[in-house]
Amino acid sequence: MFIQDLGWNAYFAAQWKAEERAASSPARVVAQQRGLWRLCGEFEECWAEPSGRLRLAAHAGGDWPAVGDWVAAENCSSGATGIIQSVLARRSKFSRQEAGKRIAEQVIAANVDHAVVVAGLDGDFNPRRIERYLAQCWESGARAMIVLNKADQCVEQREYVRAIETVAMGAPFFVLSARTGTGMDDFEASLPNGETVVFLGSSGVGKSTLLNRLLRRETQATRPVRKGDSRGRHTTTTRELFVLPNGALVIDTPGLRELQLWEADEGVLQTFGEIADLAARCKFRNCSHQGEPDCAVAAALQSGSLPPQRLANMRKLQREQEFVLRKTDPEEQHKHKKSIKILFRRIRQNLHSKDKSMP
Repeated sequence: MFIQDLGWNAYFAAQWKAEERAASSPARVVAQQRGLWRLCGEFEECWAEPSGRLRLAAHAGGDWPAVGDWVAAENCSSGATGIIQSVLARRSKFSRQEAGKRIAEQVIAANVDHAVVVAGLDGDFNPRRIERYLAQCWESGARAMIVLNKADQCVEQREYVRAIETVAMGAPFFVLSARTGTGMDDFEASLPNGETVVFLGSSGVGKSTLLNRLLRRETQATRPVRKGDSRGRHTTTTRELFVLPNGALVIDTPGLRELQLWEADEGVLQTFGEIADLAARCKFRNCSHQGEPDCAVAAALQSGSLPPQRLANMRKLQREQEFVLRKTDPEEQHKHKKSIKILFRRIRQNLHSKDKSMP
């Protein structure tokens, strides 16, 4: 396989030529598993481990290789475990806040051209969840797309389509059935040769079935969703890159039980672009849309042109971003601690004043 078939282009070629890499070969990370990375290039696929220098850089706060990354690798054609010497600068990345209590970034996929949010037209359909995914998609630098899967299980689709038209903000969307093939031709035609796509969504939305349909073979295992709430159970357990027959590349990801946004301020603004446009027409520049006079956002809520759930979700995502910023930015941490001190000082002063005024 030629590296051009894996998405190699002028951006990565320029980086490669900028440094001396006589002993290394360019390779793309196509899978990751327990401290090893599966590499593909102009050699037989092999597993590789990071060099000592790359380990030191990662432990010092640098990024580990992610599926979709281009790396400089050695020993990949010897039949032994290869060595990853360095990771080339990314064009884009889809990240989330790491699951659990630790506040840290987890890169789901790198060097992605299109981020496809897959949702099922069943009991687990949730526009607010789609908004969350879209915010991180726009932030990633990739072009967002939406797939409404399981059309064969939905008799009345107009309500779902209207809901997506409200949240898509210009992102193309497709209504299809990966199981029966209905609507697949238009979607497949939207995946360009040589460009990389990542499939995102909750468990049970049909990402693996969609990939199998595109690959024209049963590569990814599938399982039925629960009957009670249409929620899925994890079938895909690792992120992996596949080359489609039409030349596009797809990164399949496990279903995400939660997607906590990571540094997605711009993505949130783009996802809720019509609210930003309304806010620009408010009388006051610092309008909070909570009772101020001549508030365009409040007027849109009252007229019904802006769903209240959409405004509430935007505020929720913005609060999450403010929390992450406080936890990761030392200057913001200092500002937050200072504001808390001022607040408690005022509370103590008010209590002290009340005590003095009491007979």
